[in-house]
Amino acid sequence: MIKTLALNSEYELIKGVSLEEIISSNYLWYWIDFDRPSEEEILKLRKPLHFHPLAIEDCIHKLQRPKLDYYEDHTFFVLHSLEPNELLKEEINIFHGENFIVTFHNHRAKEINEVWSRLIDSKLYENWDSYLILYEVMDKIVDNYFPIIYKLEDRLNEIEDNSKDETMEVLLESLFDTRHDLLSMRNTVTPMSDLLYRMLNSHRLTGIQSRLAYFTDIHDHLLKLAGMIDASRELTADIRDSYLSLNAHQTNRVMKVLTVITTIFMPLTLIAGIYGMNFDNMPELHWNLGYFMILGLMFIIGAGMSLWFMKKGWFK
Repeated sequence: MIKTLALNSEYELIKGVSLEEIISSNYLWYWIDFDRPSEEEILKLRKPLHFHPLAIEDCIHKLQRPKLDYYEDHTFFVLHSLEPNELLKEEINIFHGENFIVTFHNHRAKEINEVWSRLIDSKLYENWDSYLILYEVMDKIVDNYFPIIYKLEDRLNEIEDNSKDETMEVLLESLFDTRHDLLSMRNTVTPMSDLLYRMLNSHRLTGIQSRLAYFTDIHDHLLKLAGMIDASRELTADIRDSYLSLNAHQTNRVMKVLTVITTIFMPLTLIAGIYGMNFDNMPELHWNLGYFMILGLMFIIGAGMSLWFMKKGWFK
């Protein structure tokens, strides 16, 4: 589906203008949105819009790295939005010129729809231009990163507190899943930050220099997001090390108790082994109280060793 908005010289916003009319008329600016376009609609990027073939190819081949490319009469942007539940990266492509902006996406882009609706409802159409639309779209994309980061931080706090009393295997599995999600976020936020840095230092995008504070604000948000992601990744490493250390400590405690019990039974096993031999010349075997004396000796040895180990604190 292709949607169009155009602002004429009388500052009237016109919807649904055909592409041919937009190209041939002298509008102050126009916005064309390719929303999940068909193959036939994609061909319109070549004619009548006449965008560069390499930029069109990047639109067709999904999930390019966030970037910008300069062409003769337009600049091509690749942006990444994130689906909040599955953290799936979605690509939003933008063709930008001094008096036009063309957005292209193969998914339902809520950021585009929000800016589109806001533009229509604003009524102050003379304040809008292609650079303001570009800013609004990028700002919406970056703002939608924050709830995802907050959700991951809440998940980390639940793992650290273990309020649901889950097993260590379940906690570690959830921890590694969270760490993977943080890595995916980092692979989105860092290229977007590099893209904004290039835009802020570009001398070809003159409209950005007049709105430098706005685009700088987006860049600051991306730097903040990068810091939050790095802090959360460090926290996952700390939690992982803590759980592994706790697991090793618990294993050592179990091994210590088992070793103590084995040590107590070693002399008892020795005594039982000696008197379990069937030699004829073993005078103790013929004592009337021999059985009870040996049991008493084994009890004294076992109790004495247990008390000594308890005094040493080896059962703690």
